[in-house]
Amino acid sequence: MTYKHASEFPVSPVMNALVRDWNRPIVGMQGGAAWTGGDIIEKISQLTQALQDAGVHSGARVALLAGNSIEVLLLHNALGLAGGCLVAMHPMGSADDHLFAIDDAGVDVLIYDPKKFGPRARELSQRTNRLKALLSLGRADLGEDLLANADTKKPLPLTAPDLPPDAITRLSYSGGTTGTPKAIPASPRVGAAALQIMLTEWEWPDNPRMLAAVPLSHAGGSLFAPIVLKHGTMIVLPTFDPAEVLRTIQEEKINCIMLVPTMIYALLDHPDLDKYDLSSLETIFYGASLMSPARLKEGIERIGPVFFQFYGQAEAPMTVFTLRRSEHNPDDLQRLASCGRPVPWLSVELLDDDNHPVPHGTPGEICVRGPLVMDGYLNRDELNTQAFAGGWLHTGDVAVKDEDGFYRIVDRKKDMIVTGGFNVFPSEVENVIAQHPAVAQVSVFGIPDERWGEKVTAAVVLRTSAEVDPSELIALVREHKGPVQAPKQIEFVSEIPQTAVGKPDKKALRAKFAQSASD
Repeated sequence: MTYKHASEFPVSPVMNALVRDWNRPIVGMQGGAAWTGGDIIEKISQLTQALQDAGVHSGARVALLAGNSIEVLLLHNALGLAGGCLVAMHPMGSADDHLFAIDDAGVDVLIYDPKKFGPRARELSQRTNRLKALLSLGRADLGEDLLANADTKKPLPLTAPDLPPDAITRLSYSGGTTGTPKAIPASPRVGAAALQIMLTEWEWPDNPRMLAAVPLSHAGGSLFAPIVLKHGTMIVLPTFDPAEVLRTIQEEKINCIMLVPTMIYALLDHPDLDKYDLSSLETIFYGASLMSPARLKEGIERIGPVFFQFYGQAEAPMTVFTLRRSEHNPDDLQRLASCGRPVPWLSVELLDDDNHPVPHGTPGEICVRGPLVMDGYLNRDELNTQAFAGGWLHTGDVAVKDEDGFYRIVDRKKDMIVTGGFNVFPSEVENVIAQHPAVAQVSVFGIPDERWGEKVTAAVVLRTSAEVDPSELIALVREHKGPVQAPKQIEFVSEIPQTAVGKPDKKALRAKFAQSASD
C-alpha cells in the first residue's frame, strides 16, 4: 500500500518523517535487510491493529519483555497508537523484578520474545493471575503469535489517540538499588521535551549512522526518533558484544553510538581494540552512571575526542546536563569527572537538606524543574512528597559546581559513607583508585563496622594479568585524599555486579561483604 502525502498520517513529526523517507533505508538488524520508511509505517499499522485485536485499548498496561529487534522499536509506536501504556521490562531483570512490575503497574498484557524469554514468560504467567493475554513475537506454545496476526492485516492510515499532555504512556522501574523499585511515568509532555533537548543539545553527525547496542526497551529506544528526524540510519545489534561492536563500527562506517561506562570499559579492555578502524566514529554518547576519569582519558587517547556525556534520570529522562566533545580535556581529570553544564531548557540548583541553595563550591543535591520532569512516582504519595520537596525534583545526586559552571557529581546522596563521624563520597575514592594502571574497574561502598560506624571498602577488578598489593591502593588514596577516605578493606573481584540498567550494584556489594565480615 502506498501513500503519497505526509498529510495522510497526521500522527507525529516522526511518522511524517517516515512518510517523507518512504523509500529510504532507515533501520536494519546487523547483517540483515534494511527497512525503509514505508516498510516501518506499514508494519506499525499492522501491529497496531493486531494489538487492538488482542484487547489493547486506551489505558491498557502492556509489558514488553524482549531483546533488541526492529519489532521492538516499532511496537513502541504501535502501542502508543493503540492507546496502550508500555511497561518496560528490562531484559536483564530477575523474575522477581518482572513479577513486581506486573503486579505493581497492573499489567494486562505481556508481550515476549519466545526465543529469549519463553521460560521466563511461562514462569510469570504461572506466578500471577493478573495477565489477561500473552502475545509472542513469533511462533510459540504459549499465548498468541502477535507477528503472525499482524501479517494478516492490511496497512491502514494511522490515527493518533486523543491524549492529554500528562497521560501516562510509559512506566519504567527504577533499579531498586536503595529499596523497592519505583514506577516512573512518562507522558507526551515529557517525551516531547526529551526529544527537543536531544535534537538541540546533543552533538549528532550530519548524516547519523547509529549503532544501537544498548537495550531498545529502555534508553536505546529513545534514539529512534532523532535518527528518523535527522534522516539518519540505525543498525541494531541483538545484544552487546565488544567484538561485534568493534567489527560493525568498522564494516558499517558507524559514526555514532550510545554506550554506558561499563560497555566502554569492555571495549577498552578488548585485546583487539587497536586492530579495528574506528575512524568513522564522530560521537560516543555515554551516560547512565559515573565514568572513571582515568578510563575516560584512556578512551580519548585510544579512540579519539569523540565522547559526549549526557546526564539525566528516568524521572527527568536523558538530558539535564551535557559535557560536549570539546569540553573533554584529557589533561584535566577534574574536568573529565564532570557531568557538564545544565541544558538551557531546565532550571537546576544545588540545594541543602533545608532546600536552600548551597554556597559556591559546596556539595549540594542536584534539583531540577522544567517540562522534562515527571509528575510523580506511581502510587507513592509519601515518596513524592520527599522527591518534590520545595517544588523541585530531588535527584539524590550530590554535586559541586566549579568556577566555570561545570558540575561534578561526588556521589549518590544515599551512597555517602559516614566513617568515624566524617563524610566520604565513594566516587572521590573510586577516581583515585582507578588511576592505578593495574585497575580496570572499582566500586567503593561502606559496610557496618563497630569502631567506625561504616568501613570504607573497595571492590576492585584488575586488568588482565595485572597484580597489585591492596596496601598500595590504600596508600594511593591516603596520599591523594587523606586517611579518612582511605579504604580499610580492598576486595579483588572478577566483576562488579550490575543493576538491570547497567549501574554498579552497591546494594549487592554491601550485602555480600557485610555478610563476609560477620562470618
